[in-house]
Amino acid sequence: MNKKIFLCVLAFLSLQFTYAQTSDLTVEKIMQDPSWMGTFPSNISWGPHSEFIYFSYNPEKNPSDSLYRVSVKNLQKIEKVSWQDEHKMIPRYGDYNNARNKKIYTRNGDLYLYDLKKKQERKLLQLTGSIADPQFLANENKLSFVLENNAFLYDLETGVITRLTNIQTGSKKEEGEKELTAQDKWLQEENLQLLEEVRKRDENREASKAYREMTEQPEPFTFYLGKKRLRNLQVAPTGDYATFQLITPANAKDTDVPDFTDKSGYTVDLPARSKVGSEQTKMEAMVYNLKQDTVYQVKTEDLPGIKDLPDYVKDYPDKEWKEEAREVYVNGPIFSHDGKKAVVVVRSADNKDRWIASLDLNTGSLKSLDRQRDEAWIAGPGIGYNWSTGDMGWLHDNKTVYFQSEESGYSHLYLLDVTSGKKTQLTSGNYEVFDPQLSRDGKTFFLTTSEIDAGERHFYQMPVRGGKMKQLTSLTGNNEVNLSPDEKYMAIRYSYSNKPWELYLKKTAANAEEKQITSGQSPEFKNYNWREPQQIHFAAQDGAKVPARLYKPTAEAKNGAAVVFVHGAGYLQNAHSWWSSYFREYMFHNLLTDLGYTVLDIDYRGSAGYGRDWRTGIYRHMGGKDLSDQVDGVKYLIDEHGIDPEKIGIYGGSYGGFITLMAMFTEPDVFESGAALRSVTDWAHYNHGYTSNILNEPVNDPIAYRRSSPIYFAEGLEGNLLIAHGMIDVNVQFQDVVRLAQRLIELEKDNWEMAVYPVEDHGFTEPSSWTDEYKRILKLFNETLLD
Repeated sequence: MNKKIFLCVLAFLSLQFTYAQTSDLTVEKIMQDPSWMGTFPSNISWGPHSEFIYFSYNPEKNPSDSLYRVSVKNLQKIEKVSWQDEHKMIPRYGDYNNARNKKIYTRNGDLYLYDLKKKQERKLLQLTGSIADPQFLANENKLSFVLENNAFLYDLETGVITRLTNIQTGSKKEEGEKELTAQDKWLQEENLQLLEEVRKRDENREASKAYREMTEQPEPFTFYLGKKRLRNLQVAPTGDYATFQLITPANAKDTDVPDFTDKSGYTVDLPARSKVGSEQTKMEAMVYNLKQDTVYQVKTEDLPGIKDLPDYVKDYPDKEWKEEAREVYVNGPIFSHDGKKAVVVVRSADNKDRWIASLDLNTGSLKSLDRQRDEAWIAGPGIGYNWSTGDMGWLHDNKTVYFQSEESGYSHLYLLDVTSGKKTQLTSGNYEVFDPQLSRDGKTFFLTTSEIDAGERHFYQMPVRGGKMKQLTSLTGNNEVNLSPDEKYMAIRYSYSNKPWELYLKKTAANAEEKQITSGQSPEFKNYNWREPQQIHFAAQDGAKVPARLYKPTAEAKNGAAVVFVHGAGYLQNAHSWWSSYFREYMFHNLLTDLGYTVLDIDYRGSAGYGRDWRTGIYRHMGGKDLSDQVDGVKYLIDEHGIDPEKIGIYGGSYGGFITLMAMFTEPDVFESGAALRSVTDWAHYNHGYTSNILNEPVNDPIAYRRSSPIYFAEGLEGNLLIAHGMIDVNVQFQDVVRLAQRLIELEKDNWEMAVYPVEDHGFTEPSSWTDEYKRILKLFNETLLD
């Protein structure tokens, strides 16, 4: 046989063998309604007496989940809660007294009190408006609540209601004539000079008005909101002060997203959002002094560093920068238990500073107790955001607060004495702390950490002033713990990398046994042997160790091709040892591996779970280290797993779609094919809250936007590109890919295609859309990586 013919036949047979790899999975099976997988618990909570665990569940395959419960005394009996009983349940929200034997809350706008010892519910108030935010005061015979933008006091002993504040919408209506124009004023004065009787009447009227004002009782103090909105009205536990925030809505141009499939038959514009750099909502923090009957603003202009300019201004030497007090958001206050002290968390609008400060309620002045500065942006577990205090609270001594900070490079738990200013770090190490909560007696903290491994979560107990942490959970994976009100039991929602979430019960002790309550996997789901991805680290070009999930085919199935998956959100963790929120993609990776592909799922720079430096590694350059980590992952696959460098594909959605575009446009020698799903193509068109943290604002830092936006690099496309996008995406809007498509057309690129989904938002909901999208992705990889 001719050698050339032999090689052609050999290549054909090899290709046939490659395509002959089969799987028990199909795209249609994976992407059907997730109910085929089974039913898994969510929204775990406890009843007030620690007797029942409540959770959302759906074993009956109804259109949506229902409320179920299980008794700690009989874990075998899972029962559905009737809607009648659900309506009568004591709500999760509300406020307890210090002894935690009484709870106040609202239901349907009415005020209730529940006595936990007597197990009795009593309706306290039913008013014409809707009551909100009830709180016990330091004197627990009294409580406060909010009604129609005002705070009220209710005396539990006498039943007397006292209005504490007088806040009104709109502006004060001024009596008298409107201010005259210069022309009208001249005419009036001229008339009064000419007509004596008219002048006398006017003088008498003014004299009578002055006498009335001198003898009448002064009007009660009223604070007018004007065109602003009231937010977060609360009464100090002492009852002497109330605090609130004034919100000035942004006057920004919002975007509209056309819905071509509206049931009306007309094209309907869906309201969406403004773009990064647009005017933002402003906040003012106010104190209502109830004794002095006056309102004043919390003063932030003297906070240390309030006028500091960011480091990036050095890249714009020709621009004049004003050193002025920055816009801030004042969150809180959080009052000590006795109500005598208050702290606030102040965030700069550019999100480069967070101050914890004590608030002098008598003057509105602030004293800075802790400043965290980050030239990138302030974030991390428990640290909150512009409109949140984060995880913070008071110890029982009424002088110490606990909070989280990334000062050490990882989010850890700290104590701060507000009287002395002394700060104490309670946890330390290359791991992060999540959801700290104080025990009922105030002697210990309960907290979740990643101390064992960045890809695991465990629940601990630690002395309140620091010391050895006692690990209370033992199952490898993620342990989401909901502690019972009496703190004797832990309801644990647990999962592993190839096992979806189930509910467990365990006594609050390290050596106790976890007892499984639910077992929700369907027989069909169990029939497939779902892979446990290998947790690996590979070396990045800058020396960093990059965490990833690796899916390896059998030696017989291996086809030499690899697919790199890029998770969305940027700040998200997916290379971990628990059930992924990307469960469809996880199943798709099992299918790809069956077919002979090697799959790598990377927690690139910018991902959550690895501390401050990893989180901010993309500052001012998205598509920098987050992309080079993908390239270095490919090098690892080639060097360590024998992958053919000509057979590399990449795909992802949202942020993952953005990275896919940057990969296809700027690393064409590395990636043969890519599928970019619901991808950002130009960051100047995304929202403010997310984008301004990472890239600042376009008008101030255009360099960051130009080097981070794929649309500027489209001329680099050489490989095969699939773009897929929902047409009613109000997050990453369809406009993004429309503009990119026009750019590719103008560049005369012909190796790309676009799939549009007329009824889908950012997160797809229809199985038919998921199926169509992933069939196209699989076809792309099969046709371009295996020939």
